[in-house]
Amino acid sequence: MRSRDHTVHHLNNSRSQRVLWLLEELELPYEIRCYERDAKTMLAPPSLREVHPLGKSPVVSDGGLTLAESGAIIEYLVERHGGGQFAPAPGTPARLRYTYWLHYAEGSAMPLLLKLVFDRIESGPMPFFVKPIARVIVIWTTWNRSLRSSAGSRAMKRAGLGASRPRLMDFLARIHARPAYQRALERGGKYDLLG
Repeated sequence: MRSRDHTVHHLNNSRSQRVLWLLEELELPYEIRCYERDAKTMLAPPSLREVHPLGKSPVVSDGGLTLAESGAIIEYLVERHGGGQFAPAPGTPARLRYTYWLHYAEGSAMPLLLKLVFDRIESGPMPFFVKPIARVIVIWTTWNRSLRSSAGSRAMKRAGLGASRPRLMDFLARIHARPAYQRALERGGKYDLLG
């Protein structure tokens, strides 16, 4: 096994979980440096600012390179280590769809994630930009139509959309059953941000 070139600065219940999952899918060795959210505020600890000025996770160190933002990290790892296995060929319609959905998760889908997070923080006020529930339903419908097959997620049930989106439910069940996903949970800890 190669030396552990990659270090993931992992914040519990964060998007860094998907970076761990990708590293497991790629079968790359990595080290985890764990950080815990404040139990009351759910904020990252100040020590993350020592790693990256934004003070958030994920951050990945790969040799002398330090990367933040999960979408950028995923693109970097897939391009550098994926061997053409995890992304469609450049210049193809499939690559355009792949790029769209990768960035959609960080852009248009983020208000949904924020709504679910703020719903979980009972004492915190809901930001004005998260309130329109109609957008949440449109997002779930778009995801459901884009997937071909059907899995249970507490997040969808919390949004009242569990059984009404069978393709999303199946997709999530297949993800959660993957050995690499299970290994990422074993290494990174329980992921219950949306649960």
